[in-house]
Amino acid sequence: MLPRQAIQQAGEDRMGGSGIQRAEPQGIRIRESGGGKIAAVGKTVLSRLDALELEHCVRSSESIDSAGSYMQFSIDPAHAQRWAPGYDTLALSSTLQLGSLPSSAALTREIVVAMLMGPVAFEFPSINELVSAVRIRHNIARAASKTTLAFHTSQAERPEDCWTYREDAGFVIRSGVSLITALAKATQPEVSGALYSFSCYRATEYVILLGIAEELASCNPALLGQLQAFWNERPIMSGQFHDVFLREQGSMEEPLPPRYFVPGDRTWFRNPHEPSADASGYEGSWVIYLGGGLFSNFWKREQPFTLTDKCLEIYHWRNAIYLDANGDKRINEEKVEALVTAARQEASEVERILAVMLRYREPRGVYRHGGCLDTTREFARWVCPGTADLILPKE
Repeated sequence: MLPRQAIQQAGEDRMGGSGIQRAEPQGIRIRESGGGKIAAVGKTVLSRLDALELEHCVRSSESIDSAGSYMQFSIDPAHAQRWAPGYDTLALSSTLQLGSLPSSAALTREIVVAMLMGPVAFEFPSINELVSAVRIRHNIARAASKTTLAFHTSQAERPEDCWTYREDAGFVIRSGVSLITALAKATQPEVSGALYSFSCYRATEYVILLGIAEELASCNPALLGQLQAFWNERPIMSGQFHDVFLREQGSMEEPLPPRYFVPGDRTWFRNPHEPSADASGYEGSWVIYLGGGLFSNFWKREQPFTLTDKCLEIYHWRNAIYLDANGDKRINEEKVEALVTAARQEASEVERILAVMLRYREPRGVYRHGGCLDTTREFARWVCPGTADLILPKE
């Protein structure tokens, strides 16, 4: 458990970032019907999340809007400003000294605190859905930290004992193989003993699906069975995957604060340099936020990215372009690595690059003055029986 003194004293001297300032954290909103005083409900919520030590700094209220009544829980503004000024949650783990907790408990605590600081409310129809959402985020972050792919910009492969390729559908799971096993083997070399090549975007889908499936195994086996049957016939991919499995907060018009992340978020770092973005596979980079200020690195899992790391890497793609034998644009990864290493030796150079990259990205097709930061975050839909809004396609 995190000592109350550590919570109260953490982050007293931290400086704010350049995030968009929202009035106060909106946190978590629960629309569950049923009686009970708000204080008792709040205690139940924190107890279910194993976070009773936060009770003294969580605000709770009851309200009503056009959708009906709801209960709202959030970190009080004073604590939020000390722990994550400007909604910068990247240092939350160190600020709250979560390293003193077992790794699993630390990750869960970071998820809960970051959600309670949300500048846009995370809404749930029940406490059970909130608990499942936290578990799914935990599963996704853990799975992403174990995921490693073989780097290839055009090749795609899967473990043959679990997957087979169909021209009309793509990679489907073989009959008799569990969805969870197939996803873990495709992404985690410690399970399969091998590395497989496919895109970082597809990898984020597999990691998210695995995190959801692991929770469904305990909270909604019937829905897990439907997912299993679906993947035996055809996968759900790309735009349809987003629509079926994910919620999205933020927009180009109303961007989330640039440094606000919750473990288990999926986000995109855009390559803002048009010539290098034309190289296949280098339009940008899809990642999962792991917590602790780190983002997934699907090529070298033992070297997850900080925000600075990611900015330096994507920036130097522009300086490592070459044409292959077919005249197609490619990026020399070894040169990128050398350029990043050299840049790190000069604080002024890092500062210059970050000034370019740490801006919100521009719309698709626009390359003027934008950076690499996305305006949105994506995370899993509701999954519990009776309230799930994860609806599989009919065909």
